[in-house]
Amino acid sequence: MVADPAAGSHRASAADPGNGAVTLTKALSIVEFIAEREGASAREIAVGVGIPLSTAYRLAHILVAAGYLVHLKDERRFALGIKLRVLSQSVDRQFGLSPELRAEVGALHRQVGAAAYFAQYRGSEVIVAHVADSPDCPRVTPLDVGLHEATHATAFGKVLLAGMLPEQRDQYLACHPMRRLTPATMTDRAELESDLATVTRTGVAWEYEEFMPDLVCVAAGVRGGNGMIVGSVALSGSAARMRRSASACEEAVRRTAGRVSRCLRAYAQSRG
Repeated sequence: MVADPAAGSHRASAADPGNGAVTLTKALSIVEFIAEREGASAREIAVGVGIPLSTAYRLAHILVAAGYLVHLKDERRFALGIKLRVLSQSVDRQFGLSPELRAEVGALHRQVGAAAYFAQYRGSEVIVAHVADSPDCPRVTPLDVGLHEATHATAFGKVLLAGMLPEQRDQYLACHPMRRLTPATMTDRAELESDLATVTRTGVAWEYEEFMPDLVCVAAGVRGGNGMIVGSVALSGSAARMRRSASACEEAVRRTAGRVSRCLRAYAQSRG
């Protein structure tokens, strides 16, 4: 029996790790695309992700079978599956986001009437781990869960930078250049160090339109059981709104940061 060269070539291609990586990347891109649009048809996926329609159908149905997507046949579109909810809950647990912590950040949002954030270290990154907002007081689009950039230009980022040892900060900033985002963004290391010294002295950080025009943020540090800064609580709003209520916003993040610190310590103790 003579082997089919084409079949052998196909098997080699399917076993090629590089080919599998490309397929995995496309599948993840489909999930991200659908998440951003709150659902999409196969044709929309193909155009949005930049893949053939047949590939969009094939990968979407594989994701449906795995539980990462659902196929809404009557609407002729795909949406996120329940398994992603399970993964989201797992991420929350790994972040240490107890219901009490979420409630405190939510209460801060409602008390002040501004989007509220919790940020923390995640490996070698500083990330936004939780956001509480509402249609009347929405988050700014870039300031969302998972943001791990522009630490030098955000109030919660400055709190965490100030909590690092000098050598840790040197290493972090070497890997995260101080890019200019607005005319007000600090790009000079000496200027940033002066600002961080103020954060350490006062216990709060402010950023005035350094991340985005007409956006002002204030943050306070969250401490772990050893007294070290492990996270930060922040508020963001328009420049006029935040300047007008600066004292109330600053006091609110201080008080919430203290309560969140206690939530984190209690959560850590509960996990043994």
